[in-house]
Amino acid sequence: MPELPEVETVRLTLLEGGLRGLAIRGVRVVHPGAVHWPDPMRFAQEIAGRRIEGLGRRGKFLLVDLGARTLVCHLRMTGRLWLSAAEEPPLSHTHVVFELSDGRELRFRDVRRFGGFHLLERDGSMAPALLDRLGPEPTDLSAQAFASGCARHRRSPVKSLLLDQEFVAGLGNIYADEALHRAGVHPVRTCGSLSKQEQRAIRLAMRAVLRDALRHRGTTFLDFRDGTGEPGAFQEFLQVYRREGLPCRRCGTPIAKRRIAGRGTHFCPRCQPEGE
Repeated sequence: MPELPEVETVRLTLLEGGLRGLAIRGVRVVHPGAVHWPDPMRFAQEIAGRRIEGLGRRGKFLLVDLGARTLVCHLRMTGRLWLSAAEEPPLSHTHVVFELSDGRELRFRDVRRFGGFHLLERDGSMAPALLDRLGPEPTDLSAQAFASGCARHRRSPVKSLLLDQEFVAGLGNIYADEALHRAGVHPVRTCGSLSKQEQRAIRLAMRAVLRDALRHRGTTFLDFRDGTGEPGAFQEFLQVYRREGLPCRRCGTPIAKRRIAGRGTHFCPRCQPEGE
């Protein structure tokens, strides 16, 4: 599932590809289920003729500034959004196509059909429910906010807290595992057991791993591609995620996997002792 570094990589590569400033001449909705609000016909009518004034991101959501409207794209598990030549044959599962004023197309593909679009009203209403409740970005998560979150969820595993988008926006399974490994904290540790030093280590590790992932243009195992259709490379630098049974790159201990907070969780039993 695309997380913060992947969505940010899509945003940056679309900007590098010259998307800002182009007008949307028309919209083809191939699969109506990809348009979550409003209905597909109104969606296409409202967007046609509008100019793309900027691209933003909030957590895992991509925000397309259309002036009086904001187009919200959530890639979810298998969504892809990229610039394509109009004559390029469409890939299977291409659900929405935005025809651009320079002759190219912005295409949305989603094999699992979980992702899609919301078009916000002028007053910002009708946003996806989660968007209004998102916590701070990882770079903005203060020591006080982290400590407060730990206090509210004293009995919860720290892995569960990091996956809570209302606590911190943009982190998912990959980078939660990687951050906890960098911080040397076992993912099953309860939030109430963490010292201030460990809380600080986790905050710094989150920022570092996200920065490194963005530098390598995200993680691609199967579906993720950037705004030009290229895969990421950070999967080559992962320390624990999807490395069950392989030696820890730090100490050589086999990486373990356990189900925590309903998610497959990877960690090093030696670098991340459970009992501390």
